[in-house]
Amino acid sequence: MDSFDLPHISSFKGGSELFLRDVFENILKTYLKKNPTTKRIWELVQSVDNEKICYDHFTFMTLKIEGYGIDSISSFFMDNGYKIGGGLDFPKKNLRGLWFSPPDIKIPEDGHGLSNGPLPRLVMGEILVDELSPASQEIIRKYLKPAGGKQALLSSILGSLIWEKPTWSEFKHIAEENELAAWAFINGYAMNHLAFSVHRLKHRFSDINCIIRYLEENGFDLNQDGGVLKVSTDGLLLQVSSLSEQLPVEFSDGIIKSVPASYIEFTERLVLPQFKNLPHDQVSYIKDAMLVHWFVTKFSQIV
Repeated sequence: MDSFDLPHISSFKGGSELFLRDVFENILKTYLKKNPTTKRIWELVQSVDNEKICYDHFTFMTLKIEGYGIDSISSFFMDNGYKIGGGLDFPKKNLRGLWFSPPDIKIPEDGHGLSNGPLPRLVMGEILVDELSPASQEIIRKYLKPAGGKQALLSSILGSLIWEKPTWSEFKHIAEENELAAWAFINGYAMNHLAFSVHRLKHRFSDINCIIRYLEENGFDLNQDGGVLKVSTDGLLLQVSSLSEQLPVEFSDGIIKSVPASYIEFTERLVLPQFKNLPHDQVSYIKDAMLVHWFVTKFSQIV
């Protein structure tokens, strides 16, 4: 089944919202455990003014090969109410991306986090393995056995690869051709990054420039590709992110090297001009479709 032909499920099945939130909680725990710098930022944001956070989106990378692409992990979320919002292709990166909107659920006025806050959008990318060089395809196919992606969600929750680790030279070969493919090859279904919803914050961090100053003052390196503060062409979407963690990995031949892991992001969606004079609780924020403007930027900064 092609990723763009996934069936749509429009609502929760009985009792599954709690289970879905538990799944997200466990994916989050693994992400924070594996990325210590990201965890420090995540904790700092909540410690200032006792801030209550909400998540804008969670992002994953996959390899488009028999049973391992976007649909291997998205199928669970679609069974629990997520729907495809749109997608883009990036031929120069051999990348296809999809974003998914969460199911409609009632959120308490003070709802926050994953326990009772808005469910995050999902952004998923897949490297089109068939478009890589024959040598890279051979390496990837050597490790990713057909239909092995059935355990994608469990892999994301546990933070473990489904396939065996490659040798350093195999990983290096793929990285020299396509760094995104190499990221997915060594990180598997681990969450690539999460993004805070800046426009839902209540205190000083509701100003994204304050976030930048605070992170820099506390010694965190921010991604400067395209500028620290990234602004959409219409000025309605603002983003800033940390640099990816560089974590040591022992490859199957015993060689230990540091490779890119995950990062954390802050996303602010400004009010559409036609709604700027409405009270905050009546505001319609920028359309979800704006999320896809940042596929290239997001997936470039992990390398």
